[in-house]
Amino acid sequence: TLIVAACTSPEPLPESTARQANTAAFDLSAMRKVIEAQNDRFTKAHVAGDIAAIDAMFTRDAKSFPPGADAAVGLAAIHELTVEYLKTGVSEFREDTTDFYGNQDLLVDAGTYVMTYGADYVTERGNYLNVWKQEDGAWKIHANIWNTNSVPAPVK
Repeated sequence: TLIVAACTSPEPLPESTARQANTAAFDLSAMRKVIEAQNDRFTKAHVAGDIAAIDAMFTRDAKSFPPGADAAVGLAAIHELTVEYLKTGVSEFREDTTDFYGNQDLLVDAGTYVMTYGADYVTERGNYLNVWKQEDGAWKIHANIWNTNSVPAPVK
C-alpha cells in the first residue's frame, strides 16, 4: 500500500523572517539592531513596571541568574523574580551593548547597565550578559545574568 499526502505550499515568509531563517544570508549587524531595540523595550518596561511586557520577552524555558541568589528557571520563576525586583520601583534603567556575537540560532549581547531604584534613588552600575533565542517568531531572552560593579552603600 502506498500512501501519498500533499499540502499546499505555505505563504512566503516576510523578507526579514526569510533572511533570518537563511543561514547564508544571516546579517549579524542587522541582528544587533534588533537586539538593541529589544533591550530598549526591556529596560523601558522595567521603568514602567510593565511585568507582562517583561515576561513576554523570555523564552518558555528561560533561565535568569540574579546576583547573590539562586537561578530562576522557567517563566513562572522569572515572573516572581521580576515582581520582587520591581517592588522597589525603578526610575532609570539603561543597558549599553559592548559585545555582540552569535548566529541564526543564538545571539549573545554583553555590556554594562545603570539602574536607579528605590525611594532613595540608589544607582547601581554593573555588567550583564543575555543569550537570545528565537521563539514564536521573535528573539527572546533565553538566559541572562548580571552583577553589580560594587554593592551600593546604605543610605544614612
